[in-house]
Order: sequence, then C-alpha cells, then structure tokens
Amino acid sequence: MDTLQLSAQLFTLREFTKNKSDFAKTLDKVANIGYNSFQYSGVGFDDATYVKKCLNDSQLILSATHTSPDLLKNNIEKVINDHHLWNCKYVGIGMMPESYRENEQGIIEFAKEYSEIGAKLKENGLKLVYHNHDFEFQKFNGRLIMDILLEESDSSCFDMELDTYWVQAGGGNPEEWIRKVNGRMEYIHFKDMTMNGRAQVFAPIGEGNLSWDNIIKACRETGVKWIAVEQDICEGSPFDALETSYNNLINRYKLQGEK
Repeated sequence: MDTLQLSAQLFTLREFTKNKSDFAKTLDKVANIGYNSFQYSGVGFDDATYVKKCLNDSQLILSATHTSPDLLKNNIEKVINDHHLWNCKYVGIGMMPESYRENEQGIIEFAKEYSEIGAKLKENGLKLVYHNHDFEFQKFNGRLIMDILLEESDSSCFDMELDTYWVQAGGGNPEEWIRKVNGRMEYIHFKDMTMNGRAQVFAPIGEGNLSWDNIIKACRETGVKWIAVEQDICEGSPFDALETSYNNLINRYKLQGEK
C-alpha cells in the first residue's frame, strides 16, 4: 500500500455541501471519482451525528478537518468529541484569525495560545495542524511569519499542514518547505498553480507549473501520510477538477489510489 494517502478537500466542493442532502450526494460523487477519504471543510451545517451516518453509508474516511479557531478556544470538548466520533486524528486550523496578524507579538501570541490547545488535543489522541496561506511569508523584524510560528510554537503539539500553492504564491519553494518542517507534518495540501497573463491561477494537479515529482519525493522522505487535493477556484466543474487531479496523481505521478 502506498504510504501517501489521497483525500479530497471538501472546500473545493463548498457550493455542494451547504445542506445535508447535498453533502451526502457530494460524498457519493467523491467516492465515484476514486477517493476513499475527504477533509471536512466549508460545510454549511453542524451535525456531527449526521456526518457520522454519512461516513458509515459512504464507507469514506474523514481524514482531517478545518475547525474554527474560536470553537477550539471556546468549546474544545465539542471538537474532541466530534473528532472521536468521526475517528479523525487531524484537527486543522484553516487560517490564522486577523486579530493576531498585525505584528510579531500577535503571531507569537497565536503560536503560544494554540500550542496550549494543541496540548489538550494531544492528551485526547488528536493532532493540531496549521494550514498556511501566502501572508505567512511576510516578515516581522527579519523573520517570516512561518518561521515565527515554527520557532514560537510547541513542536510536540503544533504541526503544519503546508499548502503547496500558497507557499509558492508567498515566494517560497514547496519542496524546500516540506523538508524544512520535517518531523512536524503528516498532512499536506496539494494545489497547483498556473498563469493567466500575469495573474496566478489555481489549476488541477499536474496541469500547472509546480514541480510535483520533487514535491512528492520530499513528502515520501519526510514522513507525510496524507495528501488533501484542493482547488480553491475552478474554471469548470470542481468535481471534474478533483477528478483530473486524482487521475494525474495516480497515472502520471504513480500514487496508488482506490479507483
């Protein structure tokens, strides 16, 4: 079995998960593409028991979530209970709240606060993972926000969930950053980038300009376990985009899938 497991990031399909009926139909379509798992994000309702029913019905794995930072601070018991119900290890923060981003001290405060939350999750068998965008490649006092996060957080309970597109958009090299966070990342977002004139554009995996052979090699060599496939904006059907990404990863880049 391939050590890298593929998962569909539901944020790609957020327009099709606004209610329970559409959510269930969307999971069926995800399974039909070939994915055997998904990341819970951008869903328009809150009903953990119904999500569990859909997991049972679809036989899909819930690989990770993106969970509200406010919910983590104010009702961590619900977060823990929901993830245990779903048999889901990875609790993701999709974006740092704006209130922390104004200066270096705010970034440090975020790293410290959410390390404490990560410690509580760890006590309950869960793992906190942080998903970057491009703003983390801004510098305060000569340090990238990404470096501040890594240096000021607790490495035992604050992991990364690098996003390849946003690393590239911020001026970083995805392969280098995968190696840089070696030991602190088991879950990654694969997202490709192409150009439309001078504008950066999202693309299915393998249809853009990122160096996927090198990225995948770095993932294998640093212990990454899960790849969430995502495309924030799709030119056509987001289901078609996820399928193109899946087929390219299986056929061109030789990952093993369930299709």
